[in-house]
Amino acid sequence: MCWQCDHPDKTFDDYLALLRQTIVAHGWAVQHVESDRRPFSYTVGLHERGLPELLVTGLPTKQAGWLLNTFAKRMTAGLRPAPGDQLVLPANTRLEVVDVEHPDAHMGLAIALEGYDVRAIQLVWADGRGRWPWAPGFDGGHRRQPVLGARTTNA
Repeated sequence: MCWQCDHPDKTFDDYLALLRQTIVAHGWAVQHVESDRRPFSYTVGLHERGLPELLVTGLPTKQAGWLLNTFAKRMTAGLRPAPGDQLVLPANTRLEVVDVEHPDAHMGLAIALEGYDVRAIQLVWADGRGRWPWAPGFDGGHRRQPVLGARTTNA
């Protein structure tokens, strides 16, 4: 359910204030955009630490929140992923980093709080057989995983 739907007496500015409180308390917030076909989630607040925001598409909110929080913790501890990097997180979650071409088109709350110079990276996940969404035979189940930038291959 959406926050504004659950709080019809509140304003957009009230929600931004809630996000700011979460960022102060935890270092960042996770924003979910729920959809049956193309859900996505992203962080808000990492930009203030000089880090790119994170975005993931095609995952249910619980998985997306776990992934974004786990990766954000690693970044605040010193991890500096580059586009094209492939990493493995706990639970054998394979990821590839892709620069998000237009964060302003997808990350409205990050833009509202941090401005248009926000940089973002997408955490693209492999399916259970290790195949990426650009590979033949990728099986995301019933979930689609749009990739929101050009893929970079590291030699």
